[in-house]
Amino acid sequence: MSIFRVLRTASLAAALLGSVSASALAADLTIGVRAGPLSVDPHFTAAGTHAEAVKHIFDSLVKSGNNLELEPGLATSWTAVDATTWEFKLRQGVKFHDGSDFTAEDVKFSIERIPAVTGPNPTTIYVRRVRGIEIIDPYTIRIKTDGPAPTLPNDFIRLFIVSHTAAKDFSASADKAAEGFNSGKAAIGTGPYKFVSWTPKEQLVLEKFDGYWGPKEPWDKVTRKEIPNDAARVAQLKAGQVDIIARIPSSDVPTLEKDTKLSIVRQESVYLFNIAFDFRDKPPQVSAKDGSPLPKNPFQDPKVREAFDLAIDREALTEVAMEGMGAVQSQLVTPNIFGWNPNVKPTKADPKKAKALLAEAGYPNGFKVTFSFTNDRLPGDKDVGTTIAQMLTAVGIQVEANAQPGAVFFPANTRGDYSMTMSGWGTLTGEANYTLSSLTHSNDPAKKLGAFNLRGYVNPTMDKLIEDAAVEMDTAKREKLLMDANALVATDRPYLAVASTISAWGMKKTISIVPRSDEDTLAMNIRPAK
Repeated sequence: MSIFRVLRTASLAAALLGSVSASALAADLTIGVRAGPLSVDPHFTAAGTHAEAVKHIFDSLVKSGNNLELEPGLATSWTAVDATTWEFKLRQGVKFHDGSDFTAEDVKFSIERIPAVTGPNPTTIYVRRVRGIEIIDPYTIRIKTDGPAPTLPNDFIRLFIVSHTAAKDFSASADKAAEGFNSGKAAIGTGPYKFVSWTPKEQLVLEKFDGYWGPKEPWDKVTRKEIPNDAARVAQLKAGQVDIIARIPSSDVPTLEKDTKLSIVRQESVYLFNIAFDFRDKPPQVSAKDGSPLPKNPFQDPKVREAFDLAIDREALTEVAMEGMGAVQSQLVTPNIFGWNPNVKPTKADPKKAKALLAEAGYPNGFKVTFSFTNDRLPGDKDVGTTIAQMLTAVGIQVEANAQPGAVFFPANTRGDYSMTMSGWGTLTGEANYTLSSLTHSNDPAKKLGAFNLRGYVNPTMDKLIEDAAVEMDTAKREKLLMDANALVATDRPYLAVASTISAWGMKKTISIVPRSDEDTLAMNIRPAK
């Protein structure tokens, strides 16, 4: 059985997302989430929780379905005119929240402002292939690319469209953008909900947009409350202070499933934990056990990376640390992603062989490393990281576990402070090149590749596979290139794929949700229960 079997039938999805009876109208919805947006500017960051929030206000050119299938958004169709030109036909009759018309000018403006306003986790990855933009007419736009770009429609699921008139004075820099969007002046989208207010780290308040082009929403007001503490989020659900919560801790799922006032829905996710190694000559957090410098970086030795791989018992992680709310993975992408390689199998733990490999590499007594990971991003991240540290200790590595909030972890990681990390990554475009080109291609700003390869990994064979896949318009050939790249990741081990998460939502019996494999908790997928 595929672990990505659709959890809801098409008929149920249609019922939940279709028309709502008049008696269900005029209602408010309060959602408890673990984290919210970092700004109201949709172009500020590529972080998943940020995109999840702004999807309510801003539409993307191409939509991502519940299992990451491509669907029409503000573009009704897209066609490759030639090897380096995509034509997008735009939806007509769409209104912005201020009543102005959506046209091709807004698409062009949105693409061009991204480099100036993006912040951490840059959204430039979604428009990196764009070389030029030509407006054919108000509802037709052609995108010129820097070469064949078969995955441009996939990238555009995160191309959020802002009003070129409302945002024109707030697009010179991230600071200027924050001034306009966070106050609401520029936060004018075409989405199903209008911006009301945002209190950072507390809540985002939205109201229904009656002029929305898509299905009508039953919720007059939506409040997305940030409740990072898992226990507090569960407590607020049980007390009726919120209607639905996302990312229930695995330990609470069995108990909540017995509560007759609540419903629990599970969904296997595209987010997975991966371990990243430092390939720099002088890693800042690696040393001999007595703290003295080592003659060379041990992670540059493939035997050491293989030893770490063999030390990790993935089955135990998913069953114990993740309490059954995880699935063992063999690659940086999950099986529902285009380019996943069915011939690459998960590594079986072998601590004895791990010790032998460390000895062969010249570290019979191991060495010391700080292992940094998030403790508030994905369900179970702290427990998974701590358990991996214990497994590595068992083969002779002295590990200092460094669990940090995402707000601390990601800036420090970007600065290069860490030498071994674990974080969550989801292939949100549904296509493996998104992940491989970001994580495993050498960091090459000129080619706009390897933006998240922060520790100096370079493999020319890997680079060529990724670059060839990025321009291969033949679907079968592109898939083979991506499968080969995923196989190379598994043997060269710049990253170790560990396990994907199974997410759970808890809600009052009065509402229902159609879950998504990217874990987005969207008001648009929540409806009054029948």
